[in-house]
Amino acid sequence: MPTAARLIAAISMALVAIVASYLIMPLLPEGTDFGYFVPLNAGLGLLVGWIWVGRKSGHGLVNAINNGLTGVALLVLWGLFLQGAWEMFRLAMRNRYDGPFEALSAIFVIALDFFFVMAVPHVWLALVIGGVFSALLTENAARRWR
Repeated sequence: MPTAARLIAAISMALVAIVASYLIMPLLPEGTDFGYFVPLNAGLGLLVGWIWVGRKSGHGLVNAINNGLTGVALLVLWGLFLQGAWEMFRLAMRNRYDGPFEALSAIFVIALDFFFVMAVPHVWLALVIGGVFSALLTENAARRWR
């Protein structure tokens, strides 16, 4: 059911995803074609905010902070999986894999490589602060507009 808390959560998590995307872009090799990198991550932020963070709001400050951190963790995990799957598909179209199981296992290898690229303090700090701030905004909206 649509609520103001879900809307605020979706918008704020999408903003967190956009900021994190722009912080990750300089960490990747020069000449990388980003394509749908930012819009895909923003869409993931919208979904995670609407489905997870917005649904679990309205239960107090501590639960809101935990909710925001969980939302950021979900955003990172789904983002790594989808970006890894996209890169695997791009490489599969160039016949880089011998079979389907090698291609499917490559998703997780590529996602792990992307994780190590983004594992720098300023990206994680932005994600944690953004997730907590997003959850606090959502909690405020849940209390204010019932």
